[in-house]
Amino acid sequence: MANSVNGLVNILESYRGRDKVVRTLCYGSQLAGGVLCQKASGRSELGKSLLVFSAQLSQCRTVLRLFDDLSMYAYSRDYGLGAKDEDSALRCMSVLNNLADQLYYPCEHLAWAADAKVISTQSGKWWTLSTALWGISLLLGIMRSLRAIVLFKRKLKQRERDRCVGSSEAPNGMENRQQLCSEVFSILSSMADFANAVNWMPPGFLWAGKFPDWLVGLLGTTSSLIGLYQMCAGGSGGSV
Repeated sequence: MANSVNGLVNILESYRGRDKVVRTLCYGSQLAGGVLCQKASGRSELGKSLLVFSAQLSQCRTVLRLFDDLSMYAYSRDYGLGAKDEDSALRCMSVLNNLADQLYYPCEHLAWAADAKVISTQSGKWWTLSTALWGISLLLGIMRSLRAIVLFKRKLKQRERDRCVGSSEAPNGMENRQQLCSEVFSILSSMADFANAVNWMPPGFLWAGKFPDWLVGLLGTTSSLIGLYQMCAGGSGGSV
C-alpha cells in the first residue's frame, strides 16, 4: 500500500505524470457521467455533475498547455532530421509528427484566447485546425509504430539467421516482447484518440459529432490508462 502511494506521489510530482492522471480523471468522469445520463435519459444530477467536472479538468489541461510550446520546440530541435543511421521512413514520419505537434499548440492557444475573450476572433476555426493537427499527429504516430514493428521483426529474423550460422549473439526474448508491446500499446492508444479527434471535427466529416459522452470517455480513458502504464513501465505515451 505504501509503495503504491509513493508511486502515485512520484507521478504527481512531475508535470507529465500529473497531466496523465488529470487526463485519466477527466475522461473517466466523462465516461461515468455519460453512462449515468444515458441510463436516466439525461436527468441524472450526478451524471451532469461528473460531466461538468470532466469539462473543468479538460479546461485545466488546456490552460496548462499554454506553457508547452518551448518544451516541444526543444524536443523538435534536438531531434532535428533524426539520426543518420535511423530508418529514413521513420525519420520522415517523426519530423512530420514533430511539425504537426509544434503547430498544434499555437492553434489551440488562439482558440482558447478567443473563447476567453482575450483576443477578438472566432474560436471555431482554430479549434478545428488544432484538432486536425492532433489527428494528423496521431496518424503519423500510428504509421511510425507500424513501421517500427516491421523493422523490429526483420531485425529478429536476422538475429535468428545469425544464430543459426554460429553467431554467439542471441535475441533477448524479454526485451523483444517489451519493445513490441510498447509499439502495440502506442497504436491502440493513438487509435482511440484518433477516433475522438474525428468526432470533434465539424459535422459531416466521417463520424464527427456522432459519439455519445460515454463513448468519448471510454476511448479517452483507454488511451489515458495505456499512457499511464507506459509511463510506469518506462515507455513513452503522450496524448492531448
